[in-house]
Amino acid sequence: MKKIAVLITSFNRVEKTINCLKSLYNQTGLNNVVFQVFLTDDNSPDQTGKIIKSQFPEIHVGYGDGNLFWAGGMRNSWQMAINQGTDFDYYLLLNDDTYLFDDCISRILNVDKELLDKYKKESIIIGTTIDPESGKFTYGGFKLTSKLRFKFKFVNNLEVEEHCDLGCANIMLVPGAIVKQIGILGEKFIHGIADFEYTLRAKKHGYLVFSAPGVYGYCKYDHGKSWKSQKTSFKERLAYLYSPKGLAYKEFIYFVKKYFPLDTPIIASKLWIKTIFPFLYDMFKTDGQIIKIDK
Repeated sequence: MKKIAVLITSFNRVEKTINCLKSLYNQTGLNNVVFQVFLTDDNSPDQTGKIIKSQFPEIHVGYGDGNLFWAGGMRNSWQMAINQGTDFDYYLLLNDDTYLFDDCISRILNVDKELLDKYKKESIIIGTTIDPESGKFTYGGFKLTSKLRFKFKFVNNLEVEEHCDLGCANIMLVPGAIVKQIGILGEKFIHGIADFEYTLRAKKHGYLVFSAPGVYGYCKYDHGKSWKSQKTSFKERLAYLYSPKGLAYKEFIYFVKKYFPLDTPIIASKLWIKTIFPFLYDMFKTDGQIIKIDK
């Protein structure tokens, strides 16, 4: 019997969280598989945690003070699962705005088995998501295009797994053996980049990371532009530079120094250019999704 801990964090979007959970409980083909859900509500005004507990009483719900953000909330859920005492075979990191296809988990587990047989070592498996309306890829796995710089490209193959270096934790399956070796999401990270760092850390320890073949769920790309317009005040732009939900300057530079030290001056300069001279990005840059596929 395979045991999975499903890890979720949520803030003030109870309807999306409920839809995510419904898709989780509607999974098919899970023979000899059981899962427990560990969810952190980071002090949501809409009472997400209480509502979830009333509708799904079997879920383990923890609470934050409003300052956990995504990475902190996921660490809290992960630690809840570890403290529960069950020796989980896998940890499934799941974003609360992700809607899983009915066969998502069974397919990812099959991929995991095939890769373990093939490579004789554990792997982190990333499930790709698409926008429910446009069909564009939104989240998944990425492959570094440089050994020295933080440059990467999206990877997905509808038929076979793809090696990757970076993975989004919208759908991320982590074997328990890897967790015992490298731990959970890093304490240095408040909101974003924690999932990228985790997959890079796993690779540094000799594990593999793969983008599973095909698509595994729906999730809208909701990040928008990664800079504030020139029309905003410098004070607002400076706050955005350091905000965990903005450019997260301190955490991002820490990440780059750790894994891409030679790229640190270039990336730091770009972050400051976005802050001081954002009109350059307004003129020449766009942030968008990656590619359209047939659903």
